[in-house]
Amino acid sequence: MRLTTRTNLALRTLMFCAVNKDKLVRKQDAAEAVNASENHLAQVINKLAQDGFIVTLRGRHGGFHLAHDPASISVGAVFRAFEAELPFIECFSDHNTCPLKDHCVMRPHLSRAVEAFYSALDDVYLAELVACNAGLEALLSIEGPKLAPTCRPARRAEQITEIAPELVN
Repeated sequence: MRLTTRTNLALRTLMFCAVNKDKLVRKQDAAEAVNASENHLAQVINKLAQDGFIVTLRGRHGGFHLAHDPASISVGAVFRAFEAELPFIECFSDHNTCPLKDHCVMRPHLSRAVEAFYSALDDVYLAELVACNAGLEALLSIEGPKLAPTCRPARRAEQITEIAPELVN
């Protein structure tokens, strides 16, 4: 399974907003921070606003910010918003032309697998992705890092060794 670039940029943009939580951020700053063109990011920002993840303010001093607390924005909801429009495989499409469609029993298994993927991400929240992450803060903070030396990692960050030990330094 491969996520679309739009989904990837949506999550990066929300992380940028979460790191800069109390600020109105500009598209230009976000585009630079998440390594995207402003035009492509504008489409992502528009969808994030339509789906209620961010609030946009137009004008000379405009920008955008999170519409909700980062602790209430699940990664699963973001991924569903951006990936649901695209069928995972042809048999999920209304325009299925697969010659095996009337006899193939793979569809329900794939459907369960896709739902398991989203369900796993429903338990991961934006706040957990940015909490006590000095490296991420250094990359995304408009004003530079400001983590307290006694910062305690989020619940999920503490469990990363159990979930994906290969990601631990």
